[in-house]
Amino acid sequence: MTSNLAAVSYGVNLSPESLENVRKVLADAGVAVSSESQGGDDRFSVFTAGLAAGSDTATDLADVRRQVAAAASAGMDTAIVPESLRQASRKLLIMDVDSTLIQQEVIELLAAYAGKREEVAAVTEAAMRGELDFAQSLHARVAVLAGLSADVVDSVRQEVRLSLGAAELVAAFKDAGHVVAVVSGGFNQILRPIAEELGLDYWIANELEIVDGALTGKVLGAVIDRAAKEKYLREWAAAEGINLEHTIAVGDGANDLDMLSAAGIGVAFNAKPAVRAVADAAINMPFLDAVRHIANV
Repeated sequence: MTSNLAAVSYGVNLSPESLENVRKVLADAGVAVSSESQGGDDRFSVFTAGLAAGSDTATDLADVRRQVAAAASAGMDTAIVPESLRQASRKLLIMDVDSTLIQQEVIELLAAYAGKREEVAAVTEAAMRGELDFAQSLHARVAVLAGLSADVVDSVRQEVRLSLGAAELVAAFKDAGHVVAVVSGGFNQILRPIAEELGLDYWIANELEIVDGALTGKVLGAVIDRAAKEKYLREWAAAEGINLEHTIAVGDGANDLDMLSAAGIGVAFNAKPAVRAVADAAINMPFLDAVRHIANV
C-alpha cells in the first residue's frame, strides 16, 4: 500500500532504544513502517518512517498522534505528518514571532524601561495560557509604556535575538521556493527590520502609536489576535495559490491556536501546555529548524 504518512522523530536525546520505541508505538497504533531513513547533526537526529495504513485505526490521524505523543521518550518528540504535505512542491510556513521566531517577549523588554517588566510578564504569561482575552491584555500591557521616549524601541531592537535555527529555517524554505510569513501580536517597529533581514514574503504585527517622539501607550488599528492570525494564514495561502493542507504554522501561545488548527500541520514550539495538548506536533527543544525536518525541506 502506498505510504500516506510520515513519522519524524527529533530531539536532543535520541538513541536506538528510543527509536525502537517509536516503531513499537506506531505498530500498536495500527500502522506499519514500510521504509526508514535516518540523518541529523550534532544537535539532533531525525528518523523518518514511511507509513502504510495497516488497519482502520491508521486512518484516524489524530488518534495516531495522541498515542505516539503519550509514549514519547524523554528528550524526543515524533511528528506524524501527511506525506502529501511533505512532498508538496510549494508550501507556506507561517510563524508567531515572540518566543517563537525570536527568543524574547518584546512587550516585556519595553516594559522594563518603564520599571514594569515583572508586572507585564505575569499578564503575558496568563494571556499565552489562554486565561485572558489577548486584545484586552495587550491594551493593558501597552498602557504602561505611555510617556516613554520612542528611543526605547531602538534600544529594544538591539536586545532581540532570533531563536536558534530560525535564520537557517527561513533560508531553507526560501531556497526551496516556498513561502515564509510571520504574524505577530507584537509590534511592527520591532518586526520590520527582522522581516527585511530574513527576506520574509509576508509579515504583520501591531503598530505602536508614537506622538511627538514618545509612546502614547496605545496601538493603532485592530489588534492582531488569534482570529487575525488565522485570517492572514488563509489570505496569504490563497494569494500564493497554496492549499491549506500544504501550510505549516508554528507558535507557542493561546493566541496561535486558531492558526495552528487551520494549517496543514500546527507545530507547538516550546509552548504552553494548552497549546501542546491540541497541536499536531510539538518541538520541546530550542532549535526552531527542527521544523525543516517535519516539513521535509
